[in-house]
Amino acid sequence: MAIKDDQRISRALMVEKQLKGRDISDPRVLRVMGEIPRHCFVDESLRLQAYGDMPLFIGHGQTISQPYMVAFMTQALNLRGSEKVLEIGAGSGYQTAVLARLCDWVYAVERVSGLFYQARDVLERLRVFNLNLKLADGSLGWPENAPYEAILVAAAAPEAPAPLLAQLAEGGRLVIPVGQGRQQLLRITRRGRELQREILAACTFVPLKGEYGWPDN
Repeated sequence: MAIKDDQRISRALMVEKQLKGRDISDPRVLRVMGEIPRHCFVDESLRLQAYGDMPLFIGHGQTISQPYMVAFMTQALNLRGSEKVLEIGAGSGYQTAVLARLCDWVYAVERVSGLFYQARDVLERLRVFNLNLKLADGSLGWPENAPYEAILVAAAAPEAPAPLLAQLAEGGRLVIPVGQGRQQLLRITRRGRELQREILAACTFVPLKGEYGWPDN
């Protein structure tokens, strides 16, 4: 019980200091970030660091994003609860769980098999059921279920992949890091045939690998 109490306190402090203390103001995002047990999505050896203001390694050269960045990207999607959301780069499943609590359905893609099975198991254990998870090249999206009202990409692409733009619904928002080295976090909104682009922040993400990402070398 003491461990669970400590984790609850750590989550509350994370929300107050790292999220509210910056520019996260969406009450739904703050509530969900305070409820989802981030420590379940990292290795047991890292659980004491799970609510720290930092990304953490989850194996296979990948990381679970800093809590602030998860909240920032989620808030930028402007979710209201009825959306169908595509997530590219599910990793260990933490961002997937956050999205699932804030929309109607999540379609999540992960290309690393070890992370895919890890995410699937943790999400099932936490009884997150309003999602489909697929092992595939995320840069291609998931066209069978398009269009999507929101798309979140948790890895940096050379540019916004054409298949993801094509799968964006009218009024839909794509939040994606682009570039190499010092990257930019973009929000791209579809308005008819036009794609409105906004630069939200500087960021650092692992590279998006795949046909419309960086070469896998």
